[in-house]
Amino acid sequence: MSEIPVSLTPPPEGYADWLGELKAQIHEAQQRAAQAINLELVCLYWKIGNAIVIRQNKQGWGAKVVDRLAHDLRSAFPDMQGFSVRNLKYMRAFAVAWPDEAFVQAVLHKLPWYHHLALLDKLPGPETRRWYAAKAIEHNWSRNILVMQIETRLLERSGKAVTNFSDSLPSPQSDLARESLKDPYRFDFLGLTDEAQEREIEHALVKHVTEFLLELGAGFAFVGRQVLLEVGGDEFFIDLLFYHLKLRCYVVIELKGGKFKPEHLGQLGFYLTAVDRQVKSEQDNPTIGLLLCKSKNKIVAEYALGDKSQPMGIAEYKLLESLPPELQTSLPSIEQIERELAGDDTPMEDDAQ
Repeated sequence: MSEIPVSLTPPPEGYADWLGELKAQIHEAQQRAAQAINLELVCLYWKIGNAIVIRQNKQGWGAKVVDRLAHDLRSAFPDMQGFSVRNLKYMRAFAVAWPDEAFVQAVLHKLPWYHHLALLDKLPGPETRRWYAAKAIEHNWSRNILVMQIETRLLERSGKAVTNFSDSLPSPQSDLARESLKDPYRFDFLGLTDEAQEREIEHALVKHVTEFLLELGAGFAFVGRQVLLEVGGDEFFIDLLFYHLKLRCYVVIELKGGKFKPEHLGQLGFYLTAVDRQVKSEQDNPTIGLLLCKSKNKIVAEYALGDKSQPMGIAEYKLLESLPPELQTSLPSIEQIERELAGDDTPMEDDAQ
């Protein structure tokens, strides 16, 4: 008789749990190995870049030394990628941008090299680079997400919504709540024009909820759309309801297709009261409201929030809006970078344009 294949025989008791534990251990070991390799690579690139800077500044070596170095390093290490002329110039720029080697070893090694290329190419100064680097590490952004956040000016928009959090929430929750909101919100990914109606925008946001959550920022969890609340026998529907994991509270989002009007806050306040009484638990913090409108007068918004005791914020949303020329993506394609890091400096069509 032929033997029964191992895959068809029942495993011993407890095998599935044991296999799961081994898979988890292997996965963790792979992650640690990848992190260790990235640490060594980023630190090596910094040291090479710093060495180039020192010799050019103190010994007067010219720019051509980079071309010679690229040739000699690729000859010495033919099986090792990353010694193209362009990448050596990136190493030099990396060392200039981050002169503190200890900071590179302690913090920046957590980001892959391609992330650093994005930070160098898209941002002009150390403070903005440091901010985006910290956010990329905190939220584990991919390179593409990092570039998108830079191009949509996340730093300039964060914490800019008009709110009354300093008066309606205790510290430090008020600070965290304020930093959790933006102004304006960018809904370019919906593909809608300014003529879109509230329900059309609302439907599109739910359809593209992954992109919407990314735009809202870390901590937001989607609860539902057109959430039913019954009050005194009447039915009311919240446009969008979220829960914020860090703030430990529900967030009611109301969409208005036109300009902000003070009476909009009355409806939002009613929904906050209903959610606090019917939905939130004792462990949850007071519900926060965010009114998203097509436009607003900031002074009118501040006046309207002046006598409100419930935590609310007011911000604009933008649908289709082209990026200014200085923020258009200037990074080379992934394929181009990989080709050059592999040592092929032959110009592509994209290079010549």
